[in-house]
Order: sequence, then C-alpha cells, then structure tokens
Amino acid sequence: MSRFNDDNLRLAKEIIGRYPKARSATIPLLHLAQQQEGHLSDEAMAHVAELVGATPAEVLGTASFYEMFKFEPVGRYLINICGTMSCALGGSDELLAHAEKVLGVKVGGTTADGLFTLERAECQAACTEAPNMQVNYRHCHRMTNELFDRLVDDLRSGRRDGDIPAHGTLARVRQQIPAERAVGPAALDDRGAPAWLPAKEVGG
Repeated sequence: MSRFNDDNLRLAKEIIGRYPKARSATIPLLHLAQQQEGHLSDEAMAHVAELVGATPAEVLGTASFYEMFKFEPVGRYLINICGTMSCALGGSDELLAHAEKVLGVKVGGTTADGLFTLERAECQAACTEAPNMQVNYRHCHRMTNELFDRLVDDLRSGRRDGDIPAHGTLARVRQQIPAERAVGPAALDDRGAPAWLPAKEVGG
C-alpha cells in the first residue's frame, strides 16, 4: 500500500490543519509517507498532492530537491559515509572501501538481506568529528574500521533498535498542537500584506 493507511491519513489531515496553507504541509507529509513505506512511491506522492492541492509533478519537484527522500526501496539501515574534505583527510575513503568489503556491496547497493544500503554523502556538518558517517541520518563520529564492524554487528543483532529506528522514521516524538491553538487554513487575501512589505509595493 503506497497511499496513506487510515492512521497516517488521520495524522496527515492533522498536520495539514497546522498550516494556513495546505501546501505548506508538503514536506511533513512526504516524511510521513516515507516513514510508512521506507521510500516515496509515485502513488504516495500523488496522494500527498491530492491532500495539499498540488499536482504530483509539483510534489515530485519538491521531494527531488532533498537528499533524504528516496524514490526506490533502500535497506532498513541507510549508511552514508561522508566523503568531503575533512572526512577524506581523516580516512573516509578507506572507511568506505572497508564498508564495501564488510557489507559485500558497492556504493549505491543494498545487501541481499535488505538490511543495509551503502551511500557516499556530501558534508554532514560534523567536520571536527571526521571521519563521519550516518545511519538513517543519526550521526556516528570519528569512525574507524573496528567501530564500523561493531556497529554493523549491533545493527544486525537489533542491539541498536533503541536509538536507530528503521529508515524513514524521522522522529519518534511527534509534535502535538491542541486544536484551539492550531493555525488552520486561511486565504492569503484574508491576512493582508506582510507587515514588513512597504505600502507602496502592495499591488505593484
């Protein structure tokens, strides 16, 4: 099932209700869809488009801008090893080669058991902790071959399930906004011009 299931559809409508414009909920809904399926299918993006009043092409255009959204199935654990300057100087190329050997796949591949997908990443904003990598976007700093081996063993055994959920889970704690405090939908014209826009610029 690629469209939202009943529980996630209720949650999607709650998320949309937090924004004055339904389209503002596009990215949160894409995260929700990816959490449900592990990646974004055409059907999921079409459903998001229906909910926010956009076209599927517009939703795809938004999703394709962000590296975190995947359009094909990936492993339960997506391993990204940083390959930019600080990490390269710290040995990330050697770590990546070691990861390929341990997992038995090349960069971009997924292990036969569906557990691991290996990717090379651009800067992960942790240059002082090089070489850096992420598992499902959770940082793992100052990695060595030995630490990588231990991490893979822990993931295979389920010992890290408490802090590294399956791919697609953005957060374990979801924001809750009481209905009386939600923004709710509003037409742009109802709110007038932004306060920072000089009056002479309003209406051209």
